[in-house]
Amino acid sequence: MGAKNHAIVMPDANVDATINALVAGGFGAAGQRCMALSTVIFVGGSQSWETKILERAKALKVNAGIEPDSDLGPVISKQAKERVNMLVQSGVESGAKLLLDGRNIVVPGYESGNFVGPTILSNITTNMECYQEEIFGPVLLFMEADSLEEAINIINKNKYGNGASIFTNSGVSARKFQTEIEAGQVGINVPIPVPLPFFSFTGNKASFAGDLNFYGKAGVNFYTQIKTITQQWKDSVGGSKINLAMPTSQKS
Repeated sequence: MGAKNHAIVMPDANVDATINALVAGGFGAAGQRCMALSTVIFVGGSQSWETKILERAKALKVNAGIEPDSDLGPVISKQAKERVNMLVQSGVESGAKLLLDGRNIVVPGYESGNFVGPTILSNITTNMECYQEEIFGPVLLFMEADSLEEAINIINKNKYGNGASIFTNSGVSARKFQTEIEAGQVGINVPIPVPLPFFSFTGNKASFAGDLNFYGKAGVNFYTQIKTITQQWKDSVGGSKINLAMPTSQKS
């Protein structure tokens, strides 16, 4: 299984709230969570968003997780760092524009740490390896679409279906998105739409295996043995005629 969680940003989205959400969703936990926000699709162009996103991404502090001023810790292993760096490089070699490169970051006191700083690639296309693979690191991919329909189509063609979000102030756009999107966990102005535990974690497509989701009602059903009881309480009916029809609980 895997994930490639997308966010659509509409031109009418609240700028500050959206940028904060994108930076938090993409770089929080150093991108090492199955619901990390890894791909942003800007409807109507990304130029007006890029400078502000870059400013806030550059301001994040990369350090050991035990340090109080750390925003991003290291990735989990040397192999994970090498894989993240390889996928970023594959994007560059395929024509992506490297807006922010965090691959060569050095953290004083932790020079041998497996650190990757916030990294942003733009001009992403769906045939690039960095788009097709789950990077699982602090890397944001920027794409563009001319319309909401085109953006939804891009997401629905992706093999993964863990989660997807839209940022907009339009109820019409939000309703269209939540109805047509093929992802199990849907966010509206929420970057990481993991539901509360009394709802199921509902990833789908190549982000899900099995026939029941965990926790929520589906999780309860998994651990539940169903018992059905059929009873009938009425006075005995006289006579010796046997009715060979399927017995029901209805009064004859």
